[in-house]
Amino acid sequence: MSADRGFFAHEAALVESDQVGEGTQVWAFAHIMKGAVVGSNCKIGDHAFIESGASLGDRVTVKNGCLIWHGVHIADDVFVGPNVVFTNDLRPRVRYQTTSEDWLETHVAEAASLGANSTIMCGIRIGRNALVGAGSVVTRDVDDHAIVRGNPARWVGWACECGFTLDEGLSCPNCSRTYDDRPGVGLVASLDDS
Repeated sequence: MSADRGFFAHEAALVESDQVGEGTQVWAFAHIMKGAVVGSNCKIGDHAFIESGASLGDRVTVKNGCLIWHGVHIADDVFVGPNVVFTNDLRPRVRYQTTSEDWLETHVAEAASLGANSTIMCGIRIGRNALVGAGSVVTRDVDDHAIVRGNPARWVGWACECGFTLDEGLSCPNCSRTYDDRPGVGLVASLDDS
């Protein structure tokens, strides 16, 4: 346990990083490598792997079996579902080893949710409050508030900040927020709701 360092690590977890935030919980068989950054109040599930050069913001939930590689940057309040896999090398070859300079960075913006068993290809951005459906293969950028699913993942609708699907008028049936789709900007909360 690492309560003396300000976070909890199960006795079967391997935490090599000295950059794990206060209040974070690291569960059995999770591995956080030296050089990885994990924010405060995160939850890292069993068998999750976070490589050197990866970074997580505050209040990030990483469920069991996730693989988060060098160059993956996850912002605050992101949900990473069970068995989500990130990539960081577009042309992996054993004979022609690439180095971290060759790897592409991936960014997951605030409050996005990645469904179970989704695969996130490298070099893309997943937008704020976006929802990625379970089992999806994300091969290109995902807009803020977009809902995507499938292989390859395609846009199927818009998500409210609370997670519900917006109706055709860009209103949320759950919390009644409304949004405007502004050209060149994307989906933003209506002035009445901000």
